Amino acid sequence: MSVLGIDEVTFGASDLPTCRRFFLDWGLRLVQESDLALVFETLNGCRVIVAHSDTPGLPAGMEPDPTLREVVWGVATEAELAGYAEAMKAQPGFITQDGRIGCTDPNGLAVRLQVTRKRALDLDCAATNTWSHRPRVNQAGPAYERATPIEVGHVVLFTTDIQATSAFYRKALGFVLSDQYPGRGHFLRCSAQGGHHDLFLLQLPEARRGLNHVAFAVRDVHEVFGGGMHMSRQGWTTELGPGRHPISSAIFWYIVNPAGALVEYYTDEDELTEDWQPREFTPGPTVFAE
Repeated sequence: MSVLGIDEVTFGASDLPTCRRFFLDWGLRLVQESDLALVFETLNGCRVIVAHSDTPGLPAGMEPDPTLREVVWGVATEAELAGYAEAMKAQPGFITQDGRIGCTDPNGLAVRLQVTRKRALDLDCAATNTWSHRPRVNQAGPAYERATPIEVGHVVLFTTDIQATSAFYRKALGFVLSDQYPGRGHFLRCSAQGGHHDLFLLQLPEARRGLNHVAFAVRDVHEVFGGGMHMSRQGWTTELGPGRHPISSAIFWYIVNPAGALVEYYTDEDELTEDWQPREFTPGPTVFAE
């Protein structure tokens, strides 16, 4: 039994027209629209919702809007969902409603689980020629005019109690520690085998709760560049990038998000198994990014 990944994220914001333009430029498909909410999808059906801050029933935020209000994680079967319900029923804010179960994590974020609605995809991606391995022969690498994100790959949260928040995800949801800044940051993946992290928790020296960024996986490094350049041409602000994370190996580009904090295009993160031994790092700019 393990969580498969992120199925849906919901932001709370007041400027829906700007958010609409932003996420269309970002490469998402608008599938529903009303005065109170915008619903977008990635290529594999992962949903991104921007709800107006005044929407009735919208979960409370960890910080003032615009910010992340809710994360929905996917599981494989109804039986697994029932197992997680048993593990979460003692948590604050426990609910079971409309095919979802959930609670509020120790950081104040609404966490939900459902049987995944994402679609399996088989996509053509670029082959990379290195000095010793050259699989791309008589073929140019792809060039992208813009990005079309595949899914929401991970979220990064600021927390005031990293030990309690990390323990919740590891004990109630079965997440696994990949690497850490001892006492400061935990990189967590949903299961023993998978990408480097689905959730990163960071406790700053001046501890606070909130969103750092939501990350979107794309096909390859060429799409990171194509997407970032398109966003720049459309007038959106780059926060950092393009660059590379030494800890996860991922190539990235961060853009300022009108729905809250930052969003990231990324690709080529490390793939881990149960044989991986978590490492410890001292936080610093050169550890965070090249």
